[in-house]
Amino acid sequence: MRLLFCGVRGSTSAPGAEFVRIGGHTSCVALAHDDGPFTLLLDAGTGIRRVTDHLDGRAFTGSVLLTHLHWDHVQGLPFFAAGDRDDSHVHVFLPDQTGPDGRVRGAVEVLSLAMSPPHFPIGPDGLRGSWEFDALKPGSHHIEGFDVVAFDVPHKGGRTYGYRISDGRSSVAYVPDHCPQADSNPTIARECQGVDLLVHDAQFLEHERVVADLYGHATVGDAIDLARRCEAGRLALFHHSPARRDDEVDAIGTASIEAGSDLGVEVVVAREEDLIQLGAG
Repeated sequence: MRLLFCGVRGSTSAPGAEFVRIGGHTSCVALAHDDGPFTLLLDAGTGIRRVTDHLDGRAFTGSVLLTHLHWDHVQGLPFFAAGDRDDSHVHVFLPDQTGPDGRVRGAVEVLSLAMSPPHFPIGPDGLRGSWEFDALKPGSHHIEGFDVVAFDVPHKGGRTYGYRISDGRSSVAYVPDHCPQADSNPTIARECQGVDLLVHDAQFLEHERVVADLYGHATVGDAIDLARRCEAGRLALFHHSPARRDDEVDAIGTASIEAGSDLGVEVVVAREEDLIQLGAG
């Protein structure tokens, strides 16, 4: 399995010279089987635009798994050039939604709350090509040749999933927005147990705990602790704060590598355009 980091920031994009080395796009990770094209995308932040450059001029044929519907995870959908063309085939999955009145809302209806006039010129049905939108229930699924497990994750402001993806030889857990809670921590650790790579929310530091709790996020220490609990092969710090310049993220990475080493956790910093070959040593 190949994994490409296409967007690694959280909350909002971070443009400018001081954000180039880590990258300024918001959440998107692309997965491929061996040397095949990228066919499974995790979230559709502005980083999804990078996927087009890796398809060698081809239209996108595959699926997009949305963890939740906050702007930094969906804003790239209408700007995904490889998906917005006549010969594309895109299947978008989002967490199963139930409105405050108890009514289950359709996927297109939910996405249209943010992507439709007057907020945006077109709705989801205005995208070119063949697009399907479906709600996904927690549990096991088979999508684009991958075994996918969707599970609920505590995060403020709407139902949020984490995903565990396996190709039978290697596995990755993707938990980009997570507010750890004592009652759910064992469940999340169990869902991520033994993965080769854990991609996890690392937007805040311990001294920023009050803000992290306010917005429903984890700290870097939380990410390391989960990786230790679930015995992940590697931890990728992800969803970096848009206010943190490259040097600051690198400094956090250096400290985290040392802290993780003391706990038996291998830590890396997620950077745009970094490619990880899972199952290949």
